Amino acid sequence: MPFSNLKPKVKTILSNENEPTAQRLKEVCELLQSSVGYYDWVGFYFANEAEKTLHLKAFAGEPTDHTVIPFGKGICGQVAVSNQNFVVPDVKAQDNYIACSITVKSEIVIPLFKDGKNIGQIDIDSHVEDPFSAEDERFLEWVNEEVAKILAP
Repeated sequence: MPFSNLKPKVKTILSNENEPTAQRLKEVCELLQSSVGYYDWVGFYFANEAEKTLHLKAFAGEPTDHTVIPFGKGICGQVAVSNQNFVVPDVKAQDNYIACSITVKSEIVIPLFKDGKNIGQIDIDSHVEDPFSAEDERFLEWVNEEVAKILAP
């Protein structure tokens, strides 16, 4: 499904104030995972600044043991420190990679900013090598901007 078709669906999910934020985030994960063929696992991690850790709050796909990730560790932990998008075409080529599953071939992590501060990220694993494009990056940045609007300050 083209990203332009997903945008109104994401907006509809996020605008449903009758559901708790965590449920809306889970529904966004489920929508992306079921709609984009190479999005095999989709999750939102949020930062705990005091502990310098990321905590998994919502996801769609196989359960993971990686529910808490230290800043700097793995792709997600590196994004927590760098504040930059990180696209990994081939996870085997990354030294600082935390393997979630042997089926994961590539990963994209996009930081989520609220009021200019990196408070979390969307993390997507794919069973396909090198599927992510600049279009994925722009779309996921947009998703994070929309998510930031529903998060408490």
